[in-house]
Amino acid sequence: MAKSSFLSPLYLILILLTYSVSGNRINPSDLAALHQIQDSLTDIPSAAAALFFSTWDFSAAADPCYSFAGVTCSSSRVTILALGTGHSDSPGLAGTLSPAIADLTELTQLILFSGIVTGPIPPALASLRNLKVISLTNNRLTGRIPPQIFSLPNLHTLDLSRNQLSGDIPPATNQLKVLVLASNRLSGQIPRTQPAQLLHLDLSNNFLTGDLPPQMPSALRYLSVSNNRMWGPLKSLQPLAELAYLDLSMNKFGGALPWSLFRPTLTSLLLQRNNFSGGVPRLEPWSPVVGSTVDLSHNSLSGDLTAALTGVETLFLNNNRLSGAVPEEYVGSVEAGTMKTLYLQHNYLTGLALEVGSTLPAAAAVCVSYNCMAVPPLGLAACPASAGDQLSRPAYQCSAFRNNPRSNSLD
Repeated sequence: MAKSSFLSPLYLILILLTYSVSGNRINPSDLAALHQIQDSLTDIPSAAAALFFSTWDFSAAADPCYSFAGVTCSSSRVTILALGTGHSDSPGLAGTLSPAIADLTELTQLILFSGIVTGPIPPALASLRNLKVISLTNNRLTGRIPPQIFSLPNLHTLDLSRNQLSGDIPPATNQLKVLVLASNRLSGQIPRTQPAQLLHLDLSNNFLTGDLPPQMPSALRYLSVSNNRMWGPLKSLQPLAELAYLDLSMNKFGGALPWSLFRPTLTSLLLQRNNFSGGVPRLEPWSPVVGSTVDLSHNSLSGDLTAALTGVETLFLNNNRLSGAVPEEYVGSVEAGTMKTLYLQHNYLTGLALEVGSTLPAAAAVCVSYNCMAVPPLGLAACPASAGDQLSRPAYQCSAFRNNPRSNSLD
């Protein structure tokens, strides 16, 4: 339970006089704001971690700019306020965010570490025109995101992830480069326009609907809208040459996979659990890319598997409708140690260029169970539990698929 935010005017005057007499340089309005901020928050007791507010002693002669944890000043003004220790053994703070934060008019960074702080984000924060960073993560903040925050002229990083915020995402008209709103309860569509200089956009684990905006920032390097309720094609992603991480998993996106997304510089391509159809692009194989991951599992991809993805380190193509023999290049990539994981289970593949009982590198995980191979060359040891315990598909399913490859009744 947060302490009462009531501060007696006489008590405030005495505090200000004390700091003035002792020669402390902190700005009086900033001092008063810090007192109100402390009044609205409290440490969650912990035997393992020191209390954050233990250094916030307003009766001491020391200058809060030098003695208060989480407070950084410049020329007697508070410029950085970091609430909480951020230590893994600290449960953080409880209470609410005081509107008095807006009285720290020179603030450039506002950080709230993990805790159980509740209530809304104070709309008054939008008056802090010097703010460059707002990070209020992993608490229990509720309500809508104040739209005025998205107009702060100097704000380049906004991270409100892992809270309970709701409503639409306001359009941004500022200089944002990093926007993280993951793991909230946000709904509606992604705003049709985004800041041109945006580099990192994470909107995963919300309730967003609709398609991607028709035009995305060309500078974008990281995009995640995983685990929402979005649909539509991916045309707006094709021009994004700088994109290195793309996660659209667990949505309802569909249509053919844009070939332009299959390039070595896009080292994480996560499109699993959607409604994509068509085949794996027929492109020249990648050169080996250390740390790369492509996940196209749990879609409706069909046709022969091409050799385009043999340079990928971790490849998931399971639970599709792929057929034909697995290109020899994949076996060669696994044997060379380039490809560490190859999941092809639950397709209609007919062959793998590997002798029964062959030994693969110890670090390799290859699963080809529940396909249409007459004699599966590998067992189930490297398969995940979700693959089941059957080495091959029943013969009648393979026969029915050959006769009608477009039927979904066998999946």
